[in-house]
Amino acid sequence: MLNVAVLISGAGSNMRALLEAAADPAYPARVETIGSDRDADGLQHGADFGIPSFSVPYRAYETREEWGEALAEQLRAWSPDLIVLSGLMRLLPANVVSEFAPHIINTHPAYLPEFPGAHGVRDALAAGAAQTGASVIQVDDGVDTGPILAQERVAIEPGDTEQTLHARIKPVERRLLIDVVRRVATGDIDLTNPNA
Repeated sequence: MLNVAVLISGAGSNMRALLEAAADPAYPARVETIGSDRDADGLQHGADFGIPSFSVPYRAYETREEWGEALAEQLRAWSPDLIVLSGLMRLLPANVVSEFAPHIINTHPAYLPEFPGAHGVRDALAAGAAQTGASVIQVDDGVDTGPILAQERVAIEPGDTEQTLHARIKPVERRLLIDVVRRVATGDIDLTNPNA
């Protein structure tokens, strides 16, 4: 059974989908803990499923590195096999990435390498693109530059707003995330050699 830690910043809707999938005894992964960098609404999902949670408020630390060390200390206590960034709106410091990589994955609402960064949906609309997508990647030291584990295209429709487009991307992100975690758990994806 794959031991998963999830990190969030907001509502945690992708994480909720993962929690629902993991509630099935046949699913080969379990979310053991949920962490956040603020008082995130999504922590309630963990409470709903009886999952312990922790918060490491970013603003409580003078530097990103100090915050990262406090976050890493919390994660070490759970010995996760996999860390899922599910709407964590903060770059992990290099010390956290170096300690836990390659076992960190992230969802992103764009067809990477197109439209990386915090505003992938907005950027796709601003560029006048005909399509965007959703991706699940491994986390490295860059901004959405890690190896791509799964992705799927989503059409941009006339009149789309950031909200309507994001609403269509979210279900794709959730499905990809659930599938990637399952494939990591079964060994179909080897995070030490993702392109094999």
